[in-house]
Order: sequence, then structure tokens, then C-alpha cells
Amino acid sequence: MIIKVVVAGLLLLAPGLAPGDPAPQGDSGARGKGFQHGNTRGVRLQNSKIIITGTGLSGKSDGYRLKRPCWYEPGRDAADMLRTQESVRDWWFRFTENPTEEKYQEFLKQFRDKIGEEGRWWAPAYNWADPNGLSCWIGLEPFVWVPPGTTPPGGITIAELVEIARAALTVPEPKIELNPDAKSYVNLPTWVWLSGVGETTRSVTATLPGVMSATVTATLEDIEIDAGTTADRAEVKEDCGPTGKPYAKGGEFTCGVRYLRASIDQPRDVYELTVTSVWPIEVEDDVVPFAYDPVEVGVTRDVPVGEVQSTVRKSGR
Repeated sequence: MIIKVVVAGLLLLAPGLAPGDPAPQGDSGARGKGFQHGNTRGVRLQNSKIIITGTGLSGKSDGYRLKRPCWYEPGRDAADMLRTQESVRDWWFRFTENPTEEKYQEFLKQFRDKIGEEGRWWAPAYNWADPNGLSCWIGLEPFVWVPPGTTPPGGITIAELVEIARAALTVPEPKIELNPDAKSYVNLPTWVWLSGVGETTRSVTATLPGVMSATVTATLEDIEIDAGTTADRAEVKEDCGPTGKPYAKGGEFTCGVRYLRASIDQPRDVYELTVTSVWPIEVEDDVVPFAYDPVEVGVTRDVPVGEVQSTVRKSGR
């Protein structure tokens, strides 16, 4: 997998929401809900403006988890934040313990004091799909004032945006094809390949609009074959390429298994053949100081292996 990261200028285009804030009129609320098309594996961002798009959102997740499941994102400027808090007066009085006008004005003072200053209020967001996401988010301040050109402790970074794209990435879960298909025999080459892989290049982009963007691109390079038994019972050939080698009459057998013993003595009388697709990961231009392990997705299929029966007849005289 090749990771490309494109960083735009530090210009914020969309306002943020502090935890608990209702969406102002005309706003769609929390954005960036991880996988599109109803798939919620990997990441599902809450109270976030990060938008996740790409061709790598509808396959199988390998369970990669973010190193930190919550963070601060840049949000509203001083004037916009004050207007927002003033517009939710009814909400504040409804959900604040022992509310008074004096308490409310004291609450607004922190926003009034920033009018005329350069900077933005940053608000926390988190990955709802992570079991530690909500507790991490609760531990953050509801809003933090940040001068221009700086990032607060816990603020979103380009490395974390790469992490979000990586966690959202999925790859296809293919189907194992064999020849012979229903049953193989001792010493008979069993050809192996994958179907249902689709495009062998998949990408995910995580974008914080107007701030920065990270794109993760995965390219399938190889498959690995586990015959489901020991080397004295099976010979494995793994010159397979990205998706294996479909059977070709008269072709060279370079990808598959030659079973040397029948499966009659195995559990359920079959060998459990596993094929793993391997999607290596690279970070292009060293934009983040760490490397990822490959994405690997395995599928398993039962393979019954029998003995070749022969009949010897005597010719009459």
C-alpha cells in the first residue's frame, strides 16, 4: 500500500461543534462518519468535520485501531463562537444544573473575551467505533482557544489524519477458486487463484476541509498459501502474482498445492486450505515517521483429497 499525503493551507472553511452543542440552523451536525454506504467498520467519526471518501471503504477491515481515538479539531473564530453560544441559550438553561442568568453570562464571558483576537476555538472529536473513543473524548476540554499558526496539545496532526485514513481502509474478501474444484487427488496439482478481488488498487482519503488531507492507497501484490497440513503431506507452490494462477490446460503449475497424502485421516476428512491476500504498506516521501505492517486478509476452503484408484484386468487367452 502506498500512502500519499497532501497538506493544504491552514484555512478553515467549516465551523466546528463543541461537545453537546446542537447543530445551528442550516448546519448538518457532526460530519465525517467513517465508512460511506452504511458500512461502519474501522472508523466512525463523531463531532468531527473530517470527511472520509474513496474506493477502499466497502471491503473487509483488518481491525486497525487509531493510536489515539480522540483529538481536537480547529473550529469557530471568536465572533462565530460567541454567536453560536448565544443562540443556544434555551438549551443551556435546560441542561445546566441550577442555571441562573448570572451563571450564563459568566459562561459567555470566556467567548466575549476573545472577540478581536486572532485565533480559533478548537473542539474535541473522536472515533465512535473505537471502544475507548468516548471515554477519551470525555477527558478533553469542551473547547480550547488556539492562536493562529499553532496546534494545541492533543490537536489533530497530519500523522493522525494518515492514521484515520489507514483505519478506514478496507480490502476485498475474495473467494478461493480451485482446479480440480470439488475434490483433489494425491499427487495431482491443485491450481489456486482468487475471484472477486475487483480492482487491485484501493484508496481512502481523510480530509479536514480547508486544513489538510491524507490519502492512503493500497495495491495488492501477492498471495500466500497455507495447505492446512505439514510439509510432508503437501507441496506448496507460491509463484502466484497478485491473485493466483487460474488453471490453463498445458500450462505450467506454479501456484497451488500438490497434496501427497489423502485427507481421510484428517478432521472432517478434508484439508483446510487458507489463501491470504497481502497488501504491503509504504509511506510516500516519509511524511510520517512510522511504517505500517501489510494489510492481510485470509479466506479458507475445505479440500477433500482422495487416492487415485486403478483397476488391473487380466487379458484372456
